[in-house]
Amino acid sequence: MDGNNIPSGCPVAHGGNTSSGASVTKWWPRALNLDILHQHGARTNPMDPDYNHRDAVKALDYEAVKADVKALMTESQEWWPADWGHYGGLMIRLAWHSAGSYRMGDGRGGAGSGNIRFAPLNSWPDNGNLDKARRLLWPVKKKYGNALSWADLIILAGNMAYESMGLKTFGFGFGREDIWGPEQDVYWGAETEWLAASENRHEDLEDASTLFNPLAAIHMGLIYVNPEGVNGQPNPTMTAKYVRETFSRMAMNDEETAALTCGGHTVGKAHGRGKDIGPEPEAAPIDQQGFGWANPALDGKATNAHTSGLEGAWTKNPTQWDMGYFEYLFNYEWELKKSPAGAWQWEPVDMPEDQKPVDPTDPSIRRNPIMTDADMAMKVDPIYNEICQKFMADPDYFADTFARAWFKLTHRDMGPKVNYYGPDVPSEDLIWQDPVPAGNTQYDVAAVKAKIAGSGLSPAELIATAWDSARTFRGSDKRGGANGAHIRLAPQKDWEGNEPARLAKVLGVLEPIAAAAGASIADVIVLGGTVGLEQAIKAAGAKADVPFSPGRGDATEAQTDAESFDVLEPIADGFRNWQKERYAVAPEELMLDRAQLLGLTAAEMTVLVGGLRVLGVNHGGSKHGVFTDRVGQLTNDFFVNLTDMAYSWHPVKGGTYEIRDRKSGAVKWTATSTDLVFGSNSILRAYAEVYAQDDNQDKFIRDFVAAWTKVMNADRFDLVA
Repeated sequence: MDGNNIPSGCPVAHGGNTSSGASVTKWWPRALNLDILHQHGARTNPMDPDYNHRDAVKALDYEAVKADVKALMTESQEWWPADWGHYGGLMIRLAWHSAGSYRMGDGRGGAGSGNIRFAPLNSWPDNGNLDKARRLLWPVKKKYGNALSWADLIILAGNMAYESMGLKTFGFGFGREDIWGPEQDVYWGAETEWLAASENRHEDLEDASTLFNPLAAIHMGLIYVNPEGVNGQPNPTMTAKYVRETFSRMAMNDEETAALTCGGHTVGKAHGRGKDIGPEPEAAPIDQQGFGWANPALDGKATNAHTSGLEGAWTKNPTQWDMGYFEYLFNYEWELKKSPAGAWQWEPVDMPEDQKPVDPTDPSIRRNPIMTDADMAMKVDPIYNEICQKFMADPDYFADTFARAWFKLTHRDMGPKVNYYGPDVPSEDLIWQDPVPAGNTQYDVAAVKAKIAGSGLSPAELIATAWDSARTFRGSDKRGGANGAHIRLAPQKDWEGNEPARLAKVLGVLEPIAAAAGASIADVIVLGGTVGLEQAIKAAGAKADVPFSPGRGDATEAQTDAESFDVLEPIADGFRNWQKERYAVAPEELMLDRAQLLGLTAAEMTVLVGGLRVLGVNHGGSKHGVFTDRVGQLTNDFFVNLTDMAYSWHPVKGGTYEIRDRKSGAVKWTATSTDLVFGSNSILRAYAEVYAQDDNQDKFIRDFVAAWTKVMNADRFDLVA
C-alpha cells in the first residue's frame, strides 16, 4: 500500500480501543476509577497459573548470579561505554532510583516490584539513561529466567557495584516479584509537565514541610531534589531544608540522609556533554526499541554521555570506595559555574591539576570535579556538617552507616524479614522492619473461642476491633496488619479511628484470655472477630465457618518505631463509614485507596462494605448505610434495600443523604456517598445487584467470609507457600 494514500476507513479503532483514548475517564473525569483494584490481575501476568515465585527464588543459584553481575561491571560495551571502564556508578544509580521513588506516606513507589521498567518512571528526567543499565543487565536476567526478578536484579546490581568498588555491604535479600505493567495507583503529582515549578506541590515554598502529601520529591520527574537547587536556583541552605524533608518522607533521619548523599557520590559521575538528545523511552520512535534519550554524538566515548546536564565526578577515584568525597568537599572552596550543557554546578577554586579526576574515556585528560547543590548542603547546613565531620574522623563508621542506610533504602518496601531470601540476609532484626516474634500455634483454639463467646463482648465490638487491627495493612510496602497486635501499643491505641474507649474495653477482656491460653493477643483479637462473625451468621439463620490460622506474635514497645507507625493512621475508613474530617478528596475515593492498599478487588470491597454495614460496626455507632432492620445479622439486606426502587434518595446538609419511602415520604435510612456509590457507579452497582439477588444470599456470606479472611491474613507472609 502506498503510504501516501492511506484509506479513510480501517478495521482497527486507531486512537480508540488501542490507545489511552479508550478510557471512560476521558469523557467523565470524575468517575470513580476502579481499574486500580485490578491492575495486576491474571490477564496481565504471563507466568503459568501454578507458578510460585517464592519457590523459584529458593532454588536460585545465588552465588552464580552475584558473580555474573559483578563480572559485567567491567565489561564495557561500545554502544554504551562505561566510565573508566566500570559500570558501577551507573548500576548504583539504577538501584538507587528504583528504590528512591518509595515514600513513607502511603508506602508506594520503591524497588519491590520492578516498576522502574514502566511508565512514567522509565521516562522520568531523573531516570535518564537507566534504560541502558537495564539493557546491560539483560544477559543475566535472560540466563537465570523466572527465578531472578528484574526487581531483585536491579537492586543486586547496585550491591555488586559497591562491593566491586570496595565497600562491604550490609546484606541483600532476594524475594521481590515483578509486576507486568505500569502502576495506576501511585499519585506522582498533578503537574502536566516535567520539572514544573516547585510551587505546584507546596503550600509555601519557604517551608519544605508544606510539600503536599504523600509526595516526597520536590519536582515532577525527580526522586529527590533538583541537583541545581530548588527550581533550578542554587542555594545550598534552602536545598538542605528540602533534602531533609524529602529524605524524612522516605523514613531516613539526618545521619542516614548524610550517609546516603555522601556515599552515593563517593563513586560515579554526572553527565552533561551531549547535544541534540532524543526523547525519553515512552516518546521515542519504534526503531529505538525501548531506548530513549538518543545521543548521536556519543561516538562510543563515555565522556560524551549526557544525562542530568551536570558534568563531572565527585572524587578523584570514582570507581573506588574511599573518603575522597569528603576530601574534595571540605578541603576546597567551591564556586558556581555552568556545565557544558548549561546546568548550574559547583566547581573547586584553584584545585591543582594533578588532584583532579581523569576523563572517563581518555586518562591523559584531567577534568574538574563537581558538587551539586545537595552536596554543598552537606557543608553549609550545621547539622549535616557535624555529621560529616564525624564520618571524616571515622571512615569505618561512615562505611557502616552508609551500608546500613543503603540496605534500608533498597529493602524498605519488602516488609518483614520473612520476605527475604538468600545467603546474605542479615541476622540482625532492624526496627524499621517492624519485627514481630513468632507466635504460638499450640493452644486450644476452640477453648479460646468459647471463652470469647462467653465474655460478654458483643459481636460488633469483636468484629470492629479485629477489623481495626488488620485494616492498617499496606500491600504497597507490606507494613501494618494484625500480626504484632500493634493496635494495643502507641500510637495506634490512641488513634481516633480505633475508638480508644471501645478498644480499651475489648482489650481489657481479651488480654487475660490470651494470657491464660498461651495465645498471642494478636491471635485472640482476630479470633474475636471470627467469633463475632460466626455469631452474626448464625443469627441470620445461616451456617458458615470462618477460617482462622493461629501463629501471630505480639510485638513489644521496644520493637515498635512509634513515629514511623504514625503514617499508618487511617484518616478515613469507608468500610466503617468514617472519616476524620472533610477532605478535598471524596470519601468513596479514600475508600478505594484503602481497598487497593489492602489488596482487595472491587467485588471484595463491595461485599465487605455491605456486610460490615448490616453488622452494625460503623465508627461511633453511626447509622449511615445500615440498610436493615436486622442489625447484627450477616444478611444481604444492604444490597437488597440499596437496589429497591421502593425508596428514593435525597441529599441533605453535611454530605449525607436520606433514603425515603416513595409512597409515604418517610425517612427510612440515612447514608453517605460511600454507601450510595454502590448504587450510582455502574460497575459497583453490577456487583451490588449480584449480592441483592434472591439466589445469592449464601454466596454473599461465602464471599464476605473469604474477603474478611483475606484481610485478616494479609500480613501472614508465613502462610504463603
